[in-house]
Amino acid sequence: MDLATGWILSDGGDHAVPFSLPGDGISALHAAGAIPDPYWGRNEYELRWICGRDWVARRRFAAARTDLVLVVSMLDTVAEVAVNGVVVLASDNMFRSHRVDLSSVLRLGENDIAITFRSPAVEAAKRQAAQPYFVPFSANNTPIHNGNMLRKPACDFGWDWNIALGNFGVYGDFYLEPLTPARMASVVISQAHSPGRAVVTVTAELEGEAEGASVSMALCGVTAQAVVRRGRAVAELVVDDPALWWPVGQGAQVLHDLVISFGDQRVTRRIGLREAALITEKDAAGLGFKFRINGRDVFAKGANWIPQDALAGRITPKATRDLLQSAVDANMNMIRVWGGGRYEADWFYDLCDELGLMVWQDFMFSCHIYPADRAFLDNVAIEVAEQARRLHHHASLVLWCGDNELIGALTWFPETRANRDLYLVGYDRLNRSIETALKATVPDAVWWPSSPSPGPMDFGDAWHDDSKGDMHFWSVWHEGRDFDHYRDVSPRFCSEFGFQSYPSMDVIRKFADPKDFNIAAPVMESHQKNAGGNARIAETMFRYFRFPVDFENFVYLSQVQQGLAIKTAVTHWRSLRPHCMGALIWQLNDTWPVCSWSSLDHGGGWKLLHHMAKQFFQPVLVSAVPVVGGIELRAVNDGAALDLTVKAIAVAMDGRTRDLGAATVPVADSAVPALHIGADQIGPQEMLAYTWSDSNGLISGDTFAPRSYKHYDLLPAGLTHRIQKNPSGYEITLTAEALALFVTVEADQPGRFSANSFTLFPGHPATITFTPAQSGAAPRFTIRDLQSATYGPTA
Repeated sequence: MDLATGWILSDGGDHAVPFSLPGDGISALHAAGAIPDPYWGRNEYELRWICGRDWVARRRFAAARTDLVLVVSMLDTVAEVAVNGVVVLASDNMFRSHRVDLSSVLRLGENDIAITFRSPAVEAAKRQAAQPYFVPFSANNTPIHNGNMLRKPACDFGWDWNIALGNFGVYGDFYLEPLTPARMASVVISQAHSPGRAVVTVTAELEGEAEGASVSMALCGVTAQAVVRRGRAVAELVVDDPALWWPVGQGAQVLHDLVISFGDQRVTRRIGLREAALITEKDAAGLGFKFRINGRDVFAKGANWIPQDALAGRITPKATRDLLQSAVDANMNMIRVWGGGRYEADWFYDLCDELGLMVWQDFMFSCHIYPADRAFLDNVAIEVAEQARRLHHHASLVLWCGDNELIGALTWFPETRANRDLYLVGYDRLNRSIETALKATVPDAVWWPSSPSPGPMDFGDAWHDDSKGDMHFWSVWHEGRDFDHYRDVSPRFCSEFGFQSYPSMDVIRKFADPKDFNIAAPVMESHQKNAGGNARIAETMFRYFRFPVDFENFVYLSQVQQGLAIKTAVTHWRSLRPHCMGALIWQLNDTWPVCSWSSLDHGGGWKLLHHMAKQFFQPVLVSAVPVVGGIELRAVNDGAALDLTVKAIAVAMDGRTRDLGAATVPVADSAVPALHIGADQIGPQEMLAYTWSDSNGLISGDTFAPRSYKHYDLLPAGLTHRIQKNPSGYEITLTAEALALFVTVEADQPGRFSANSFTLFPGHPATITFTPAQSGAAPRFTIRDLQSATYGPTA
């Protein structure tokens, strides 16, 4: 019985609005006109009162029988469910689900059901006060305090990219189903692979009167029967010559239906046959870190994932698919589900399976110290086991990680520095509880204790030590170092690094009036949650560029420099393969319209970083690496071995070129040097341009500026364009009269450009496409380049 609609949400006095499930309270209040748009202007600060109150959602329903079970998941967060005035469920963990037998409280005919959502701010403070010692939290990130006390998304209390509203609601299941004498409660699947064969072991766990009953299982035309013994039915399915699942770019994403039947109950799991391992081997440099899929080492190229929207009721499969497809379209193959958000819905992982995106899954702990009392740890253990059972079968899920930055948090607070032993023991208890619950549920789960981490039982500084494990490298942004500092470290795997930019102008117009188009305006500052972020963006521009001529070009240039920062890191670290085997950008997406480190705007539009990522994550790449005496061009290849021809030229500001040399090199699974360009081969007003091609017809290219862009006397590019409408959108052909850098086309309608932020040479027109989101749209286009953005339209 669907209980999705017909609810009234009330605070007991001031407000009573319609409410639907799944949904969140703040979105319901806004939809009813009770509050203004939380994302507009500075409305956030006037709406925090909402999370300081208790709210009750209530409805009536008719029951034709009383032997029913209430099924609930993603109940946010401290909440009670009452049926006919009797509390049947009290929950304080959004990451757990519940099945409640209602047969003793239901009556035939009309029934009343109510959900009381307790104030997360009040409940968190109560729990902090009840702790035997103070448990610190990252107050600079979370203006609503004590979020570490509750098992709900940490970023609901605010983050350095998120709005702080302390949301509440139900985001998963809330329905009634018949009570049965026996049921399949869960299915655990493991795989063992050998050449030409996959052995899939299926364990069905049953509840109720099932002893001695038969369970049937089928996969890839192979069937088996298993008898229930002590609540479990176990069978092996042997698949010969299996069609394997591969990450995108490595092979096909083949998925198979595993069907488990018990009586009239049927459970289907869509699985991929694949072998995934995390390889952490000691070597001369330290401790390696790489993913091996089906015996093949795969360089992880991707980004960190945060919730699709700050208001959970606005999260949809369609919008999420668009974001994940954009990751694939930018040549990414991995998403890290960050530990300060939420375990995503089943359909999220289905999408990753289909798209070939490997998933690094954090458990939901981030940047705080957490309680270590028995009740908290027992609650966490149930959460971990449940999430492991729910998600482990997905082909995309290749790693379970204990937390985000909890090791570092041990050094962030005066309390932890003064009594490190106390808090370290507490952390170890939490981390061991997570690992133990995971391995007890899914014994072959791939586990990593924390991110970043130098390795198991190593509590060292993985923000600055690049020799082992995975690294979070934040010195360029948080310490204000130059972009070149990315080349001073050689991570084994960098799972976080980033640089901020402004959201695109179409997004800014969704939260600000033109009178607020100034980086120091209060509205713009309220959509910048990282302390000093706007100043850091501006200060960096002074270092690298001549200052932009107006606000819109400031926004454009902020995205150019964000892309340059991340390109510097990725192209260098890929050139270190196999020493470095992964780079995950912080972050892929935004939860609301905000200045941040994302490559995709809120709503899914591509920032310039994402266009650049499509280039620097392409399977075959040549990187320009400054070395003593010049620049080394290094080739790297994520696919089958090939011969690559690399050509280098010097290009002057007027677009004239000089050949600097060429070489053909074999490239397999390690980066190789292709060409060395001496420092004296490039003049003070020249840049390096280079191309690479193979025998299969691949051709690509890039440019590299040996000096800061502000030192070049850019000439007016003389850009002209021709627009041709076609059935799917528009073709835009651009030409230049001088070297044109970071050429970018913007539209006043939502849609997707095939390329942006590219270099244009005289005599070499470029054609890009624009596909509007809405058919029939007639967009107007704006064209920008570095010279016009920083010198004005004429020099």
